Amino acid sequence: MFDRRLVQNFDYLLLGVVVLIAAMGIVNLYSAGFNRTPAGATPVYVKQVYWLGVGLVLMFLIMLYDYRHLEKLAYPLYLLSVILLVAVMFGGKMVAGSRRWLPLGPISLQPSELVKIAIILVMATYFSRRPRTGPLRLKDLLAPMVLILLPVLLIVKQPDLGSGMLVGLVAFSMILFVGVRWRTILGCILALVLASPLIWGFLKDYQRQRLLTFLNPENDPLGAGYHVIQSMIAVGSGQFWGKGFLQGTQSQLQFLPEQHTDFVFSVFAEEWGFVGSAVLLLFFTGLTLWCLQVARDCKERFGHLLALGVTALIFWQVFINLCMVTGVMPVVGIPLPLFSYGGSSLVTTLLGVGFLLNIRMRRFLFGG
Repeated sequence: MFDRRLVQNFDYLLLGVVVLIAAMGIVNLYSAGFNRTPAGATPVYVKQVYWLGVGLVLMFLIMLYDYRHLEKLAYPLYLLSVILLVAVMFGGKMVAGSRRWLPLGPISLQPSELVKIAIILVMATYFSRRPRTGPLRLKDLLAPMVLILLPVLLIVKQPDLGSGMLVGLVAFSMILFVGVRWRTILGCILALVLASPLIWGFLKDYQRQRLLTFLNPENDPLGAGYHVIQSMIAVGSGQFWGKGFLQGTQSQLQFLPEQHTDFVFSVFAEEWGFVGSAVLLLFFTGLTLWCLQVARDCKERFGHLLALGVTALIFWQVFINLCMVTGVMPVVGIPLPLFSYGGSSLVTTLLGVGFLLNIRMRRFLFGG
């Protein structure tokens, strides 16, 4: 029998903020692609509307399935995501020098997006089943490290450094929430520093160039530094009130590259200025804090960790993208969640929101 308390505990505020940010993103994509769509092609903002519809349907379907049963699916989904990453290496579609997509009829699947959901589920499952014996020691991290590094290395191999880094950050954020000894943290940092020469040698030439360009973009203003320089010009030229909708010179005159994906915030900042940017950041901050509240209110271990994982996924994408487009971090190809164009990314984020709504609806089962 249907429990009415599920409807009574539905989080309309969370859903409203998510839909509002996505709607703002669609309006911004209209501007980003204004007069740039080839004849007969579907504009990117229309495609984003379609993907938003697909994501919302999947989100509501996720809500109907008690999240506690997702533990049974965590490892099979993780295994499937790894298999798909391997399949990409052999049968993936090559786009702009990267092999990241699997063609599935009229659409393409990006397995690295599925990994983001799979790693959250598998980390939540692993640590919820582990006995609580105090802060984690180095030997306690061996199994999680294997689970994390396998998909991360496959993603970096595509090459997709940004997605690989994001998966690692989300997983390690969950580990920190579980609790780790300070000596273990310092040991991991030291190991990362010592391994940096090996990591540098593992990077592709263009990835190394991005890191060097970050230190001094003006060294190659028409090459590797072009993206960052044009982005910072766009953000700065918006000043306090912005230039107005469809009035951004950097975007409308096509100086700004990747303006519907990685640098979509630059379009928004130029047109809506500091005020509009502050409002958008306020919405993202409120969303992140409310996600943490969902985790805090959940009294059940798996749901608590699952909510923290989704929160980390949203937070790190927002943080890295905004730092990237303002020149604070190197360009690593991380989209702005719910805002940048991209079906796989949008659906992945909405699936995560579906987990949060699912947990929120069933918090009464555990006295939350």
